[in-house]
Formats: sequence, structure tokens, C-alpha cells
Amino acid sequence: MMPEAISEKKPVRSEKVFVSKGTATISCPNCGKTKRIPVDRYSGRKHTIKVRCNCDTTFMAYLEFRKHYRKPTELRGIYRITSEGGGGGSASIHNVSRGGLGFTVSGMHNLKIGQKALIDFVLDNNKRTRLSKEVEIRSVNDNYIGCQFISHQAFEKDLGFYLQP
Repeated sequence: MMPEAISEKKPVRSEKVFVSKGTATISCPNCGKTKRIPVDRYSGRKHTIKVRCNCDTTFMAYLEFRKHYRKPTELRGIYRITSEGGGGGSASIHNVSRGGLGFTVSGMHNLKIGQKALIDFVLDNNKRTRLSKEVEIRSVNDNYIGCQFISHQAFEKDLGFYLQP
């Protein structure tokens, strides 16, 4: 399996690939063959590469350069905007990392990039740990909101334990 600049074959589809320590593990969606390749050279400028497998399948690999592991979740919470605009409501938290979280809201909203919010939720661990985190909204895609934890907060050890794979 090799990344390539130009291909005459039409890509099958796009696959999301998590990058860890400069290496991506790419799996062919057709035959399942897996290969680890160095991808440091793409960091900061190119996040999608075209890949051609030995089975002749060509597909796009979206390189997910993240600082922290993002754990998929199904948690319920509430959010309250603490900066301009105000507002709030219920949230379905879909993923959490050491650096932030992603959630969806139902219905119409006026959330904007740069707004600050307070999000309260309970982890689905044995302790049922309640967390209240200050966040800054970093992305808004329809009803999906991506947030970054505000850095001046101390990192909770319960969240760190929860995030272990």
C-alpha cells in the first residue's frame, strides 16, 4: 500500500486514519490489508492522501492529527453559554479527550466559534463522576459542536483514568 500523488483510478471512498507519533495505520476498505506508514511530512499542510492498495483499490485517507486520544461516548449533559449571546440547553456528548469534547444539540441554536460555555455531564464510569468544564467553541457543523477545554483548569485524574483505552 502506497500513498500516491496521481492516480487514474477513481477513489472508492474516504477513510479516517488516526495519526500516532507520526505514523498512520491505514487499512484497505476492500481487502482489509493494514500497513503502518510515516506521515510526518503531511502534518500542517495536507491531511488527505490518496492511497492505492496492492489489491488495486484506490481510496482517500483522511489523516487525523490530534494531540490527544478522543474516546467515543454516549453521555448526556447540559451546556450554558457564558460569553456574549447567552443561552444553553441539553447536549449529547459524543466524544471526550484530554483537550476537549464534541457534542450535539437538538433543534435550532445560535452557537458560534469563539463563544465560551460551561458544560456539566456525568461520566459513565463506576463512580458516576460529575464534571463541570469551561470550554471554548472551536467548530460548529450544523448541530455538532466541537469544544476545547479552557487551559487554565486543572486536569481531573478521574477524566484521565476514564480516557484510558
